[in-house]
Amino acid sequence: MVRVPISFEFYPPKNDEQREQLDRTAARLKPQSPDYVSCTFGAGGSTLSYTSETVRALKHQHGFEAAPHVSCMGGSREEIRELLRLYRALGCRRLVALRGDLPSGMARMGDLRHASDLIAFIREQQGDWFDIQVGCYPETHPQAEDALADMRHFKAKIDAGADGAITQYFYNADAYFRFVEDVRRLGVEVPIVPGIMPISNFSQLKRFSDACGAEIPRWVAKRMQAYGDDNESIRAFATEMVAAMCDRLIAGGAPALHFYTLNLSKPTLNVLRALS
Repeated sequence: MVRVPISFEFYPPKNDEQREQLDRTAARLKPQSPDYVSCTFGAGGSTLSYTSETVRALKHQHGFEAAPHVSCMGGSREEIRELLRLYRALGCRRLVALRGDLPSGMARMGDLRHASDLIAFIREQQGDWFDIQVGCYPETHPQAEDALADMRHFKAKIDAGADGAITQYFYNADAYFRFVEDVRRLGVEVPIVPGIMPISNFSQLKRFSDACGAEIPRWVAKRMQAYGDDNESIRAFATEMVAAMCDRLIAGGAPALHFYTLNLSKPTLNVLRALS
């Protein structure tokens, strides 16, 4: 039994096959009794309607407390205002507020340029209705000027009214502990929940990690390479390694665990079952 609260992240499906996959995954993960599940958006809000549809299904079909991701990229104040009204009408009490990435070819940034601006706008429009979670990067955001500037930007989001934070995934627990220690010195007191990425496909993980700045420790990459096409050994090693990190995070005081599922159930369930 996991000794801390857990939550899961899903992405919005775009076709019937993906919807069936998400329904299966949601049903298999439901017995784990997550505090809530979050639902992402596409770059620049490209899956905006899919996100609200998915949130509705996760709440009403599967019975989860659902937290939509909200981005300020490409959206006007009025569009974001209407989106907040929609999520409130759906009964959502939690949001994940992110700047988001500007996709290539998008002509405008949107009225709000930074996540801190978005958080302040949510508070202005909706008061304390929403519990607002934000993102943070224990290994530093790939676009940050430097690590200290990144931590100052994170603090600005908390000062704007965020209630807590979820980290980018990582495989070095020391990076998380040091980040928490450093931002506590800056006066950040909100819960900082580690984001956990179970490993299902190492090639895919490498692409994700290159894009988001998450470091795969050399020893992990070398072990994965050594297993070659032995998928069973890869899965067993990945499960053991991620579960051991989760055990250490819990022992070190992590307030909860947030799992990036990629709409798959087995890798996350394997890790949860392996926790000591």
